[in-house]
Amino acid sequence: MNEMDSIFELPDDLLATLIESFPCRDAQIRALATLLYPRAAPCRNLIIHGTEATGKTAITTGLLEALQSATDDGPPLKYAIVKSAECVTARHLFERTVGSVVDALEWEGTASVGRCETLAALTVELTRMLKENVEQEQENNSRRFVLVFDGIDRQREAPPTLLPALARLSEIIPNLTTVFILTTPTPSLLRVSSTPQLYFPPYTKTDFIAILSRPPYAPPPLPNTTPQETVDLWTRYAAAVHDALAKPASRSLPGLSRACAALWPRFTAPVAAGTHRAREFSKLLVAARAYFQDEGVLEPGIVLSGHSRDANTNGSVFAAASTTNGSNGHAPAKKGREETKATKDLATLLPPTARLLLVAAYLASHNAPRHDQTLFSTWHTGRRRRGGGGGGATGAIRASKRTKHRKIARKLLGPSAFVLERMVAIYAATRREWDSDGGEEGVVGVGVDGDVGMAISTLASLRLLVRVGGTGGGDTMDRGGKWRVGVGWEVIRGVGRSMGVEVEEWLIE
Repeated sequence: MNEMDSIFELPDDLLATLIESFPCRDAQIRALATLLYPRAAPCRNLIIHGTEATGKTAITTGLLEALQSATDDGPPLKYAIVKSAECVTARHLFERTVGSVVDALEWEGTASVGRCETLAALTVELTRMLKENVEQEQENNSRRFVLVFDGIDRQREAPPTLLPALARLSEIIPNLTTVFILTTPTPSLLRVSSTPQLYFPPYTKTDFIAILSRPPYAPPPLPNTTPQETVDLWTRYAAAVHDALAKPASRSLPGLSRACAALWPRFTAPVAAGTHRAREFSKLLVAARAYFQDEGVLEPGIVLSGHSRDANTNGSVFAAASTTNGSNGHAPAKKGREETKATKDLATLLPPTARLLLVAAYLASHNAPRHDQTLFSTWHTGRRRRGGGGGGATGAIRASKRTKHRKIARKLLGPSAFVLERMVAIYAATRREWDSDGGEEGVVGVGVDGDVGMAISTLASLRLLVRVGGTGGGDTMDRGGKWRVGVGWEVIRGVGRSMGVEVEEWLIE
């Protein structure tokens, strides 16, 4: 019993340090140490898989580095890590592997290592170096060598037998453990039975908050607040950022940490200015809600260039926002210019067919179906619509249909669901109308490519069109499927004006 206890043991001190450095990964660290440590239960091959930014490479590297210096009488193992992202071709991978093993072993026969172009040559070189290293250390056969291939599933120009051949190295070379770090393992990946797999699941919301509450992610104390108040505010703030940006921007730990770092100075600007206290989280969240909805804060170089220059930590952003409802009109004008620039960027990025379909979807969401015959039929429409005030011929319809109980404009209300067939019919009618009038607005032909299905799929993938029901399941071209437009009035007005169309003329109040 004592002999078994001396053989199967883990360096608990090192594991405690790693668990402290990598929180929320206790089970993965202990399992990995058990499968790699020579005095525990070392294996020949190991597959470590999980989505991006889940700590696979960082934990594996930290554990191997700690285990290499675990004892004073010599390292219990040596390791080499080969990153496939740094290898352009398969030959580059083979030669990088040989070079990494040479550096890890400090092998003296470097001059005899030649070119390595095939899997057979790689096997010969590794067998020669590792077997000779084992023969030189006959006094301690418990020492192992760990060879890690990071991101091997994304290796370019990889032969189909690459992974199975690498998995066979541990059968030829004694005391060798081969570790494969990848995203999603396929069935019969290594074509070797009984290969252990270690899964790194994505971080949950609780894990994200626990990690971000520790250095180096935790921010310094705010002015006029205690350190504990800053910690409490940061914890609630990180949870709010996760809930607001989980899917588009913070599905990984680096993405969430960058989003929190970018929004934190703007979120705490009222605290620094003295207008709010750190305990007033709800008021701070309401004051900064615009930043949780604006992609320009997170990616200023893509959406709104120069937007970050307008926001600083001395409270000027919130001072400008506070004048929106006051007598000073500079802040609303500035906001309008920024929104106009954002809509121009969207109009530039979308192809003509997608823009036409997006405007048609907005009209289908905000106009009642009973008005389609009046608006889009060639019997009722014509050149007269463009003349007159207040929306041309539709102005009379608005006057006749306006009722006393209607207090809010239809374009300010939420969008209604529509059938896909109706949107396509509106698109067909307005396409002819706007093509013929494009020259008057400086748009010489819209240049519709006719690929309606691809345009609808593009809008749906960008969440500009949101599916709300239908009998077609996941088929985006189901004519009976119900959709809803996913953009507001300011965006659709800019998209329409990019084609020389005033969308307001096509709305019936």
